[in-house]
Amino acid sequence: QVQLVESGGGLVQAGGSLRLSCAASGRTFSSYAMGWFRQAPGKERESVAAISRSGGITYYADSVKGRFTISRDNAKNTVYLQMNSLKPEDTAVYYCARSSFTTATMTQHQYDYWGQGTQVFVSS
Repeated sequence: QVQLVESGGGLVQAGGSLRLSCAASGRTFSSYAMGWFRQAPGKERESVAAISRSGGITYYADSVKGRFTISRDNAKNTVYLQMNSLKPEDTAVYYCARSSFTTATMTQHQYDYWGQGTQVFVSS
């Protein structure tokens, strides 16, 4: 069983930065792609960023491209999301998830393990 625990969320002013972390249990972390997703109140969950198992390939939603950076440290079983130039529309619960594939993917149904989420609130 894989457990994912997100941390690093909080309240930040527009233009500020946050770094989210997602710690994974188990010995198979480096074998699978990982992703970050978010869900704002009243909206469907959307894909934010994805990273391949080696970290060599990354994908981003257009809305965060150039502002967010996904990375991973396989030695620490952790995936990160560095969020810069935050906007009020980035306010959401952010989830990390483990893909059932090795290649990076933004397709949510290709993820089989999910964390409990961490709240990010960006004030204007």
